[in-house]
Order: sequence, then structure tokens, then C-alpha cells
Amino acid sequence: MILSFKEEQIFVHSFHYQLGNTRRDLGQLQAEKLLVGKAEDLAALGYRYSFGLAKSETLLSLASGPLSRVLQSFPKPAGFVFQHCYAESAVLPYDRAEVNIALRTRYFPAEVMRQLQVDHLPYFCSFASGCSGFMSLLGAAGGALASAPDEGSMVCVMADCMPPGVPYNMLEERILGSDHSSAFLVGRDERGYQLLAVGYYSTTRTRVPFLEVVKRTVHMIQELAANLALDLANGDVTVHYPNIFPETWKTVTRYLRNPRVEHLLDGMAERAHCMASDSVISLAKYHRGEEGRIHIAVNYGVGLHLAACVLKEKASN
Repeated sequence: MILSFKEEQIFVHSFHYQLGNTRRDLGQLQAEKLLVGKAEDLAALGYRYSFGLAKSETLLSLASGPLSRVLQSFPKPAGFVFQHCYAESAVLPYDRAEVNIALRTRYFPAEVMRQLQVDHLPYFCSFASGCSGFMSLLGAAGGALASAPDEGSMVCVMADCMPPGVPYNMLEERILGSDHSSAFLVGRDERGYQLLAVGYYSTTRTRVPFLEVVKRTVHMIQELAANLALDLANGDVTVHYPNIFPETWKTVTRYLRNPRVEHLLDGMAERAHCMASDSVISLAKYHRGEEGRIHIAVNYGVGLHLAACVLKEKASN
């Protein structure tokens, strides 16, 4: 599926993020039984450190930082879209002996909005898109603005932490994660990046061969380019990949057959995989004010979802 926003004049900007305050190296993670398998296997891929919540932190406090910084600059948004990779992150802990269903249903968005005194605004939420949640947010927020052109900006928020006792890595996929939160704006102000299109593919299979991931990613990028009449073979393009499967993404870049493609896999050793926030961190860091430069962000998530979006850089950030 391709969602086209080329004619909508919708922009993505004001990126903020925060990681958990506790940094552990692979040895510490293994010593604390927060890894499954061997640390050496993760080191061979390029992982070194992971960030987790400190004892004094909660996911609520982690998410409040980036969201409050966005609201300081834009205090009157039209609404919010939240995304979580883990189902446990979507609902705050509750008393399991509680028989009042209303008191058991402590939705994370409502709690953080109440804390920041913006709970009079509408919100949407998703967690079934896994680590491809950045694209889910763009699709939902972009669709809301396209349907209600007179409304203001939508605030997008992502937040996840490992459930207690759950290791920070996935053994078979060889992925190391970090606790994270991020927030950004999708609106009409011409700054940051113009949203041109989002491509989305989902399957219910629990395993997808890496070769298929490569082929589908290349095809999706080429299909998006054709839909937008972009010449990817000869133009300057920056491709942002998530901090997983480094060899897979190298193959994708090679198959794009453009020597001017800038291949970005940012901070994998220092911060591991920050799930849907990987795209936020990379896009914030590599905005250079180069008017018109094309950026492609690629997401891959448990679910299973493969997604990519095409953005056009604006001079103003």
C-alpha cells in the first residue's frame, strides 16, 4: 500500500528524543541476566551499549521529556498520535485484584496527557505496528491533516521500555534494544521535511528470509520513487535504516545502484536499536538545511511490517 501526500503540503519537524538513564555494556547486560545467548554474537554485529530505565525512572517520566519539549514550542496542537512497540507499554501497571474495569484500563496516552494538562485534546494510539511505528504515526497524522486541512499540527509520540525481567535482545534475530521515547510534529509549517509518501507491507508470517526483506525493501523504494516521479538512479538521496540487520541494509543500498546514495545506520554501537525512535534520532541529526534533498526512512518491525517513507528536506528546521 502506498499513501501519497505529495499534494498535501504536510511537514514533519521538531524532533525530540530521550533514552533511559542507565547505560550498560554487553558484559553488564549478560552479568545481570538481561541477555539471552552470547554477548559475542551481538558484538560481532556492531552492538556495544544499551540504555534502560533507571530505578528512579518510569516510562511515563521518560516520555514526558520529549513531549513537553514539543509542547513548549507548539502549545496548541490539534491532537496526538501515540505508538508503542510492546503491548505492555500501552497500559500502565494496575492492581490485578481491581474489579472495576475502568480503573484497570490505565491507557498510557491518557495518563501522560493528564500529567501535562493536555487531556482535553483527542488522541489515537497503536502498538500492533512494532518497530515500524514511525510510519504508522506518519500515516495516521498525515491522514488526519489531509482530512481536516483547517486543523493545526498533530503531535506524534513513541515510548517503550522492556517489561520487567525481559532480556534486552532478541536471540534469533540478533537485535539489541534500548528503552526510549520520542516526539515530533506533523503539520503545515514549512520546516524540517515535507512528507511525500509512505509505503507499507504487512505479513502474518513469523519468519521472513533476509533475502525477501532485501527484495521487498528495494521494490518498495523503487515503487515509491516511480509514484513520485523521482529519479533515484542519479540524484542525491539519504537512506535512513533502523539499527538492526546491518548486512541486509548494505545489500539494499547496493541494489539501489546509485553511487550517490548516503547509507545511514546511525549510533548502532552506542545506543543499539531504539525501535520506532531510530528514525526520529537519525532524521533530527542529519537535517542539514539542504533544500530539496530526498530522504528515505526504512522501518522493519515485529508484526511483521516493512515500511518506508519519502521525505523532502526543507532549508528551515
